[in-house]
Amino acid sequence: MIASDRIKNFPIMMFAIVMGLSGLTIVYQKAAAWLGFPSILALGLTLIVTIVFLMIAFLYLAKLLFYFEEVKLEFEHPIRINFFAAASISLVLLSIVYHEISLFVAQILWYTGAILQTFLTFYTISFWINKNMEITHSNPAWFIPIVGNVIVPIGGFGFADREVLIYFFAVGIFFWIVLLPIIVNRIIFHHQLAQKFLPTLFILIAPPAVGVVSYIKITEQFDLFASFLYSIALFFTFLLLFMIKNFLKLQFFISWWAFTFPLTAITIASLSVFHKTHIPFYSAIGMFFLIISTLVIVFVGYKTLYYISKQEICIAE
Repeated sequence: MIASDRIKNFPIMMFAIVMGLSGLTIVYQKAAAWLGFPSILALGLTLIVTIVFLMIAFLYLAKLLFYFEEVKLEFEHPIRINFFAAASISLVLLSIVYHEISLFVAQILWYTGAILQTFLTFYTISFWINKNMEITHSNPAWFIPIVGNVIVPIGGFGFADREVLIYFFAVGIFFWIVLLPIIVNRIIFHHQLAQKFLPTLFILIAPPAVGVVSYIKITEQFDLFASFLYSIALFFTFLLLFMIKNFLKLQFFISWWAFTFPLTAITIASLSVFHKTHIPFYSAIGMFFLIISTLVIVFVGYKTLYYISKQEICIAE
């Protein structure tokens, strides 16, 4: 009975765990290729994130089969709907992880993730248009369905058509520009975010940080626009680190995983810029973010396992 209740209350937000772990795996893959880190670290993380993804996917599929109405409620919820894109993003990120290990597996993951991402983008935006959305419904999680589009070109680089990659990049960047003033307006001029959603502020880092990596993949250069995106990502990262007191006393929620992927995104962006420019500053800042993102993910992972052992995860709200 307890197990069935856990599955019934298993949130779509759990895929954010895969996003964070995938991001960290890619960080250590790049660190091994460009900074001389031992490759065993990346291989170990690849194994971990694969197992975690399979477990989460299996449990959510079980929820879909046995508690379809609960899934339907999540899919019609004005806030939770945005987290469904975490599933498609997880597939695309895993395709990046497996790109150098098995191109065949990477292609399967990418095509599946890209198709799902396309559907979720159209569905989510049409949902926003068709429903009576309130300003209080908006929060940084709205960027999740958008960030997924910017990640797609990174995963598809090398085998997907360049025009397709540009399409996804353009859609993601366009809606990031459209949504950013809405989210900033909501954060500054309306009621503060609920405690459990405060970690989603870190999602502000992800679109420009991922945009840098995606842009470099498509154009193979680090120019003024790429520098602009990187600077914006850097600003949001240091702003949130400056506000660290706001996050230190938060009660644990599974939304803490929203801290993780954006931190790995700015780390990957920094390492990618260093690889392109060979300017030591980017290497240093990349190492700084690598240490921070590793410590944060280890800590959030520990807290997650701790609260799972106490059976305080996947309970009715």
